[in-house]
Amino acid sequence: MASAPIVVHPPLGTGGRRLVARGQILGLAHSDHDVVEFLRRAGLEGAEELLDDPSWVKWRGGRAHHYEAA
Repeated sequence: MASAPIVVHPPLGTGGRRLVARGQILGLAHSDHDVVEFLRRAGLEGAEELLDDPSWVKWRGGRAHHYEAA
């Protein structure tokens, strides 16, 4: 199986998670709303339906949908 095209990196010490799509950094997300908005700006509509699909999104470190510093 190919790796997911969207990666949500572990929470930073200051909070927020780096969002990368196909190797391109899209921004620092502090909520699912931020993730969806960054993906929308990158041309992916309907991203909210993909956040829990491991073929689309890989959540690294910490719990999925958790953005606070560890």
